[in-house]
Amino acid sequence: MPEFKPRTLSVGFVAGVTPGKWVGRWRERHPDVPLELQQYGDDAVAALHSAAADVLFVRLPVNRENLFIIPLYEEQAVVVSSKEHEISLFDEVPLAELEAENLLDVEECGGPAGAVEVAASGAGVVVLPMSLARLHARRDAVHRPVPELPGTTIGIAWLEGNDSQDVEEFIGIVRGRTERSSRQPSAADGPRKSASQKASARKAAQQGSKKQAAPSGAKRSGAKPEPRKGSGKAGKPGSGTPQNRRGRRR
Repeated sequence: MPEFKPRTLSVGFVAGVTPGKWVGRWRERHPDVPLELQQYGDDAVAALHSAAADVLFVRLPVNRENLFIIPLYEEQAVVVSSKEHEISLFDEVPLAELEAENLLDVEECGGPAGAVEVAASGAGVVVLPMSLARLHARRDAVHRPVPELPGTTIGIAWLEGNDSQDVEEFIGIVRGRTERSSRQPSAADGPRKSASQKASARKAAQQGSKKQAAPSGAKRSGAKPEPRKGSGKAGKPGSGTPQNRRGRRR
């Protein structure tokens, strides 16, 4: 007789992502379905295509071919330097402060850990997502946020066509679905759309809205705007515009 092997859910993640809370919720709700957790490097997306992982927490951008991706949250960009560097005196570093610095290339340094090590030596500074800076933190290095730099996005990805019950349930947990709302709908509610179907519908809706959008300056001939009830004099537009954020020295 063939040996019975219970089904498992394989969840991959890239360095810096901490999926522990979602994994914990899965194990509480589905103790009968084992969950395997695996960290991946530069070949993270390949793990989905090879079926090594069912779902993957990935740092965007990535090649989206044959993938569904749902953005989850943003990571703050920070600069890492030696502890003795002037950057350590700032709470937030203005982008202009980095113009005269030797910006290290992460790949040339052999990855984030190597880049942080080189920065700690005083040979330069490196910009990283905050999660990676914290992951590879050293006593002889500091990191400070750079608000003017764009952050990076963490998302959850899975293969198109993979609508298995376990994948759909895990994606629902990540998106905040409660245990009660994860129950099957009644017949009167109609069939529930999968996460893949929702993602496809969202893409179609976005494409349709672009086609149907009218030019902003278009006017309807013969139509006169109706006065708004109770409207008084037009208010002046707000003069307060956001000022450039400046670094504050400690």
